[in-house]
Amino acid sequence: MERKRLRPSIDLRRLLKSNSAYLILIGLIIISSILSPVFFSAQNITNIFRQQASAMLLAIGSMLVIITAGIDLSTGAILAISNVCVAYFITKLGFFTPSGILLSIVVGVVVGTVFGCANGAIVSWLNMPPFIVTLAMMTMVRGVAYVITYGSPIRLPVDPVLNVGGHAFFYFGQNGDPFLGVPYTAWIVVVFIVFFWFLMRFTTFGRILVSTGSNTDAARLAGINVKRYIFSAYALSGFLAGVAGVLITARAGIATPNVGNGFELNAIAAVVIGGASLSGGKGTIGKTVVGVFIVALISNVMTLTNVPPYPQQIIQGAIIIIAVLLNAGKDK
Repeated sequence: MERKRLRPSIDLRRLLKSNSAYLILIGLIIISSILSPVFFSAQNITNIFRQQASAMLLAIGSMLVIITAGIDLSTGAILAISNVCVAYFITKLGFFTPSGILLSIVVGVVVGTVFGCANGAIVSWLNMPPFIVTLAMMTMVRGVAYVITYGSPIRLPVDPVLNVGGHAFFYFGQNGDPFLGVPYTAWIVVVFIVFFWFLMRFTTFGRILVSTGSNTDAARLAGINVKRYIFSAYALSGFLAGVAGVLITARAGIATPNVGNGFELNAIAAVVIGGASLSGGKGTIGKTVVGVFIVALISNVMTLTNVPPYPQQIIQGAIIIIAVLLNAGKDK
Protein backbone atom coordinates (compact mmCIF):
# COMPACT_ATOMS: atom_id res chain seq x y z
CA MET A 1 0.00 0.00 0.00
CA GLU A 2 2.79 2.38 0.88
CA ARG A 3 4.52 1.73 -2.45
CA LYS A 4 1.33 2.56 -4.36
CA ARG A 5 0.98 5.88 -2.57
CA LEU A 6 4.53 6.88 -3.44
CA ARG A 7 4.33 6.00 -7.13
CA PRO A 8 2.24 9.00 -8.31
CA SER A 9 4.58 11.50 -6.69
CA ILE A 10 7.61 9.76 -8.21
CA ASP A 11 5.97 9.76 -11.66
CA LEU A 12 5.11 13.45 -11.29
CA ARG A 13 8.69 14.21 -10.34
CA ARG A 14 10.00 12.38 -13.39
CA LEU A 15 7.46 14.13 -15.58
CA LEU A 16 8.59 17.53 -14.32
CA LYS A 17 12.26 16.67 -14.85
CA SER A 18 11.72 15.35 -18.37
CA ASN A 19 9.81 18.50 -19.34
CA SER A 20 11.90 21.01 -17.39
CA ALA A 21 12.96 22.84 -20.58
CA TYR A 22 9.34 23.52 -21.55
CA LEU A 23 8.50 24.70 -18.03
CA ILE A 24 11.49 27.06 -17.99
CA LEU A 25 10.48 28.49 -21.36
CA ILE A 26 6.88 29.06 -20.26
CA GLY A 27 8.08 30.70 -17.04
CA LEU A 28 10.45 32.97 -18.97
CA ILE A 29 7.68 34.03 -21.35
CA ILE A 30 5.42 34.94 -18.44
CA ILE A 31 8.18 36.82 -16.59
CA SER A 32 9.30 38.62 -19.76
CA SER A 33 5.77 39.80 -20.54
CA ILE A 34 5.45 41.18 -17.01
CA LEU A 35 8.83 42.93 -17.00
CA SER A 36 8.51 44.50 -20.43
CA PRO A 37 5.27 45.72 -22.06
CA VAL A 38 6.87 45.53 -25.51
CA PHE A 39 7.93 41.90 -25.19
CA PHE A 40 4.94 40.62 -27.18
CA SER A 41 5.15 43.38 -29.78
CA ALA A 42 5.40 42.19 -33.38
CA GLN A 43 8.73 43.98 -33.82
CA ASN A 44 10.32 42.29 -30.80
CA ILE A 45 9.07 38.82 -31.73
CA THR A 46 10.31 39.31 -35.30
CA ASN A 47 13.71 40.45 -34.01
CA ILE A 48 13.99 37.35 -31.81
CA PHE A 49 13.30 35.02 -34.75
CA ARG A 50 15.70 36.91 -37.03
CA GLN A 51 18.51 37.10 -34.46
CA GLN A 52 18.23 33.46 -33.42
CA ALA A 53 18.26 31.97 -36.92
CA SER A 54 22.02 31.38 -36.87
CA ALA A 55 22.01 30.37 -33.19
CA MET A 56 19.44 27.69 -33.96
CA LEU A 57 21.60 26.13 -36.66
CA LEU A 58 24.69 26.14 -34.42
CA ALA A 59 22.69 24.49 -31.64
CA ILE A 60 21.41 21.72 -33.91
CA GLY A 61 24.95 21.02 -35.07
CA SER A 62 26.24 21.01 -31.50
CA MET A 63 23.46 18.61 -30.48
CA LEU A 64 24.49 16.12 -33.17
CA VAL A 65 28.06 16.19 -31.86
CA ILE A 66 27.08 16.03 -28.19
CA ILE A 67 24.90 12.97 -28.88
CA THR A 68 28.09 11.17 -29.92
CA ALA A 69 29.66 12.13 -26.55
CA GLY A 70 31.76 14.80 -28.25
CA ILE A 71 31.85 18.57 -28.21
CA ASP A 72 32.43 21.23 -30.88
CA LEU A 73 33.98 24.51 -29.75
CA SER A 74 34.76 25.67 -33.28
CA THR A 75 31.24 26.43 -34.56
CA GLY A 76 31.42 30.16 -33.78
CA ALA A 77 34.73 30.48 -35.62
CA ILE A 78 33.45 28.42 -38.58
CA LEU A 79 30.45 30.76 -38.74
CA ALA A 80 32.90 33.66 -38.90
CA ILE A 81 35.01 32.19 -41.72
CA SER A 82 31.84 31.45 -43.72
CA ASN A 83 30.64 34.99 -43.09
CA VAL A 84 33.98 36.42 -44.26
CA CYS A 85 34.24 34.17 -47.33
CA VAL A 86 30.77 35.14 -48.59
CA ALA A 87 31.46 38.86 -48.21
CA TYR A 88 34.97 38.53 -49.66
CA PHE A 89 33.74 36.82 -52.81
CA ILE A 90 30.99 39.37 -53.31
CA THR A 91 33.05 42.50 -52.70
CA LYS A 92 36.70 41.72 -53.43
CA LEU A 93 36.17 39.33 -56.35
CA GLY A 94 33.21 41.19 -57.83
CA PHE A 95 30.55 38.47 -57.59
CA PHE A 96 27.75 41.05 -57.77
CA THR A 97 25.31 39.24 -60.05
CA PRO A 98 22.60 36.91 -58.70
CA SER A 99 24.56 33.88 -59.95
CA GLY A 100 27.68 35.32 -58.31
CA ILE A 101 25.83 35.76 -55.03
CA LEU A 102 24.67 32.14 -55.22
CA LEU A 103 28.23 30.96 -55.87
CA SER A 104 29.46 33.01 -52.89
CA ILE A 105 26.84 31.36 -50.69
CA VAL A 106 27.92 27.92 -51.87
CA VAL A 107 31.56 28.78 -51.11
CA GLY A 108 30.66 29.89 -47.59
CA VAL A 109 28.75 26.67 -46.87
CA VAL A 110 31.45 24.48 -48.43
CA VAL A 111 34.19 26.17 -46.37
CA GLY A 112 32.23 25.53 -43.19
CA THR A 113 31.68 21.89 -44.18
CA VAL A 114 35.37 21.39 -44.93
CA PHE A 115 36.41 22.58 -41.47
CA GLY A 116 33.70 20.40 -39.92
CA CYS A 117 35.04 17.42 -41.86
CA ALA A 118 38.54 18.24 -40.60
CA ASN A 119 37.26 18.14 -37.03
CA GLY A 120 35.52 14.84 -37.65
CA ALA A 121 38.51 13.22 -39.32
CA ILE A 122 40.91 14.16 -36.54
CA VAL A 123 38.51 13.13 -33.76
CA SER A 124 37.32 9.87 -35.30
CA TRP A 125 40.30 8.49 -37.18
CA LEU A 126 43.19 9.99 -35.18
CA ASN A 127 41.36 9.41 -31.86
CA MET A 128 42.20 12.84 -30.48
CA PRO A 129 40.03 14.39 -27.71
CA PRO A 130 37.20 16.47 -29.24
CA PHE A 131 37.73 19.29 -26.75
CA ILE A 132 41.37 19.76 -27.79
CA VAL A 133 40.72 19.31 -31.50
CA THR A 134 37.84 21.77 -31.75
CA LEU A 135 39.54 24.27 -29.45
CA ALA A 136 42.59 24.26 -31.73
CA MET A 137 40.35 24.47 -34.80
CA MET A 138 38.51 27.41 -33.27
CA THR A 139 41.78 29.31 -32.83
CA MET A 140 43.07 28.42 -36.28
CA VAL A 141 39.88 29.23 -38.18
CA ARG A 142 39.45 32.52 -36.37
CA GLY A 143 43.03 33.38 -37.33
CA VAL A 144 42.31 32.60 -40.98
CA ALA A 145 39.32 34.97 -40.86
CA TYR A 146 41.58 37.74 -39.53
CA VAL A 147 44.19 37.06 -42.21
CA ILE A 148 41.61 37.30 -45.01
CA THR A 149 40.14 40.56 -43.74
CA TYR A 150 43.30 42.06 -42.19
CA GLY A 151 41.15 42.58 -39.11
CA SER A 152 38.82 45.01 -40.90
CA PRO A 153 35.11 44.59 -41.65
CA ILE A 154 33.93 43.94 -45.19
CA ARG A 155 30.74 45.78 -46.12
CA LEU A 156 28.46 44.39 -48.79
CA PRO A 157 27.55 46.77 -51.63
CA VAL A 158 23.76 46.80 -51.48
CA ASP A 159 22.85 49.58 -53.88
CA PRO A 160 19.61 48.52 -55.65
CA VAL A 161 20.77 50.03 -58.96
CA LEU A 162 24.50 49.31 -59.11
CA ASN A 163 24.37 45.98 -57.28
CA VAL A 164 21.10 44.14 -57.79
CA GLY A 165 22.43 40.83 -56.45
CA GLY A 166 23.89 42.31 -53.27
CA HIS A 167 20.72 44.30 -52.64
CA ALA A 168 18.53 41.19 -53.08
CA PHE A 169 20.78 39.22 -50.71
CA PHE A 170 20.59 41.95 -48.05
CA TYR A 171 16.83 42.34 -48.58
CA PHE A 172 16.41 38.62 -47.97
CA GLY A 173 18.25 38.87 -44.65
CA GLN A 174 16.36 41.93 -43.46
CA ASN A 175 12.78 41.20 -44.44
CA GLY A 176 10.07 38.61 -44.04
CA ASP A 177 7.26 37.08 -46.03
CA PRO A 178 4.41 39.46 -46.91
CA PHE A 179 1.71 37.27 -45.35
CA LEU A 180 2.88 36.48 -41.81
CA GLY A 181 5.89 38.79 -41.59
CA VAL A 182 8.11 35.89 -40.52
CA PRO A 183 11.74 36.60 -41.53
CA TYR A 184 12.90 34.67 -44.58
CA THR A 185 15.92 33.47 -42.61
CA ALA A 186 13.56 32.00 -40.01
CA TRP A 187 11.77 30.02 -42.72
CA ILE A 188 15.13 28.63 -43.83
CA VAL A 189 15.79 27.51 -40.26
CA VAL A 190 12.34 25.92 -39.99
CA VAL A 191 13.18 23.76 -43.00
CA PHE A 192 16.41 22.62 -41.33
CA ILE A 193 14.60 21.93 -38.03
CA VAL A 194 12.01 19.75 -39.76
CA PHE A 195 14.67 17.94 -41.78
CA PHE A 196 16.88 17.12 -38.81
CA TRP A 197 13.88 16.23 -36.64
CA PHE A 198 12.87 13.68 -39.28
CA LEU A 199 16.48 12.51 -39.66
CA MET A 200 16.91 11.85 -35.94
CA ARG A 201 13.44 10.48 -35.32
CA PHE A 202 12.69 8.23 -38.28
CA THR A 203 15.93 7.26 -40.02
CA THR A 204 18.57 4.63 -39.39
CA PHE A 205 21.22 7.33 -39.31
CA GLY A 206 19.56 9.06 -36.35
CA ARG A 207 19.11 5.85 -34.38
CA ILE A 208 22.67 4.72 -34.98
CA LEU A 209 24.03 8.15 -34.05
CA VAL A 210 22.25 7.92 -30.69
CA SER A 211 23.48 4.33 -30.22
CA THR A 212 27.03 5.43 -30.94
CA GLY A 213 26.89 7.98 -28.14
CA SER A 214 25.03 5.70 -25.73
CA ASN A 215 27.55 2.88 -25.87
CA THR A 216 30.37 3.18 -28.38
CA ASP A 217 31.83 -0.27 -27.64
CA ALA A 218 28.48 -2.01 -28.01
CA ALA A 219 27.84 -0.19 -31.29
CA ARG A 220 31.25 -1.22 -32.58
CA LEU A 221 30.68 -4.85 -31.60
CA ALA A 222 27.34 -4.74 -33.41
CA GLY A 223 29.20 -4.02 -36.63
CA ILE A 224 28.52 -0.28 -36.79
CA ASN A 225 31.22 1.87 -38.34
CA VAL A 226 31.41 4.18 -35.32
CA LYS A 227 34.13 6.37 -36.78
CA ARG A 228 32.01 7.17 -39.83
CA TYR A 229 29.06 8.31 -37.75
CA ILE A 230 31.22 10.44 -35.46
CA PHE A 231 32.80 11.99 -38.55
CA SER A 232 29.33 12.67 -39.98
CA ALA A 233 28.23 14.50 -36.82
CA TYR A 234 31.16 16.92 -36.99
CA ALA A 235 30.75 17.36 -40.75
CA LEU A 236 27.08 18.26 -40.31
CA SER A 237 28.00 20.63 -37.49
CA GLY A 238 30.44 22.42 -39.79
CA PHE A 239 27.87 22.49 -42.59
CA LEU A 240 25.25 24.08 -40.34
CA ALA A 241 27.79 26.60 -39.03
CA GLY A 242 28.56 27.49 -42.66
CA VAL A 243 24.87 28.07 -43.39
CA ALA A 244 24.62 30.14 -40.19
CA GLY A 245 27.49 32.32 -41.42
CA VAL A 246 25.65 32.94 -44.69
CA LEU A 247 22.52 34.00 -42.80
CA ILE A 248 24.56 36.35 -40.62
CA THR A 249 26.03 37.96 -43.74
CA ALA A 250 22.59 38.46 -45.26
CA ARG A 251 21.15 39.91 -42.07
CA ALA A 252 24.00 42.26 -41.17
CA GLY A 253 25.25 43.23 -44.63
CA ILE A 254 28.76 43.15 -43.23
CA ALA A 255 31.42 40.56 -42.41
CA THR A 256 33.81 40.81 -39.47
CA PRO A 257 36.38 38.25 -38.32
CA ASN A 258 35.22 38.47 -34.70
CA VAL A 259 31.57 37.69 -35.42
CA GLY A 260 30.34 34.60 -33.60
CA ASN A 261 32.56 35.04 -30.54
CA GLY A 262 30.91 33.01 -27.78
CA PHE A 263 28.19 31.66 -30.08
CA GLU A 264 29.52 28.13 -29.63
CA LEU A 265 29.10 28.39 -25.86
CA ASN A 266 25.52 29.63 -26.20
CA ALA A 267 24.82 26.75 -28.58
CA ILE A 268 26.19 24.20 -26.14
CA ALA A 269 24.24 25.85 -23.33
CA ALA A 270 21.02 25.62 -25.36
CA VAL A 271 21.62 21.93 -26.07
CA VAL A 272 22.28 21.17 -22.40
CA ILE A 273 19.29 23.20 -21.23
CA GLY A 274 17.26 21.24 -23.77
CA GLY A 275 18.05 18.03 -21.94
CA ALA A 276 20.96 16.58 -23.91
CA SER A 277 23.47 14.57 -21.93
CA LEU A 278 27.11 15.61 -22.15
CA SER A 279 28.03 11.94 -21.78
CA GLY A 280 26.29 11.23 -25.09
CA GLY A 281 23.34 9.22 -26.35
CA LYS A 282 20.65 11.69 -25.38
CA GLY A 283 19.19 14.76 -27.06
CA THR A 284 16.29 15.82 -29.28
CA ILE A 285 15.77 18.50 -31.90
CA GLY A 286 12.57 19.77 -30.27
CA LYS A 287 14.12 20.38 -26.86
CA THR A 288 17.22 21.89 -28.46
CA VAL A 289 14.98 24.44 -30.18
CA VAL A 290 13.38 25.17 -26.79
CA GLY A 291 16.85 25.57 -25.27
CA VAL A 292 17.78 28.14 -27.92
CA PHE A 293 14.68 30.19 -27.16
CA ILE A 294 15.40 30.01 -23.42
CA VAL A 295 18.88 31.46 -23.93
CA ALA A 296 17.44 34.03 -26.36
CA LEU A 297 14.67 35.17 -24.02
CA ILE A 298 17.09 35.65 -21.13
CA SER A 299 19.16 38.02 -23.25
CA ASN A 300 16.11 39.65 -24.84
CA VAL A 301 14.25 40.53 -21.65
CA MET A 302 17.39 41.88 -19.99
CA THR A 303 18.06 44.03 -23.05
CA LEU A 304 14.48 45.32 -22.98
CA THR A 305 14.85 46.19 -19.30
CA ASN A 306 18.24 47.91 -19.88
CA VAL A 307 20.34 45.39 -17.96
CA PRO A 308 24.05 45.74 -18.89
CA PRO A 309 25.57 42.88 -20.91
CA TYR A 310 27.96 41.64 -18.20
CA PRO A 311 25.23 40.62 -15.72
CA GLN A 312 23.58 38.80 -18.63
CA GLN A 313 26.64 36.59 -18.93
CA ILE A 314 26.55 35.83 -15.19
CA ILE A 315 22.89 34.79 -15.34
CA GLN A 316 23.41 32.66 -18.45
CA GLY A 317 26.32 30.91 -16.77
CA ALA A 318 24.19 30.20 -13.70
CA ILE A 319 21.45 28.71 -15.87
CA ILE A 320 23.95 26.40 -17.56
CA ILE A 321 25.07 25.09 -14.17
CA ILE A 322 21.46 24.55 -13.08
CA ALA A 323 20.69 22.74 -16.34
CA VAL A 324 23.69 20.42 -15.92
CA LEU A 325 22.57 19.61 -12.37
CA LEU A 326 19.05 18.84 -13.59
CA ASN A 327 20.39 16.57 -16.29
CA ALA A 328 22.63 14.79 -13.80
CA GLY A 329 19.55 14.16 -11.71
CA LYS A 330 17.70 12.74 -14.72
CA ASP A 331 20.43 10.27 -15.54
CA LYS A 332 20.50 8.72 -12.09
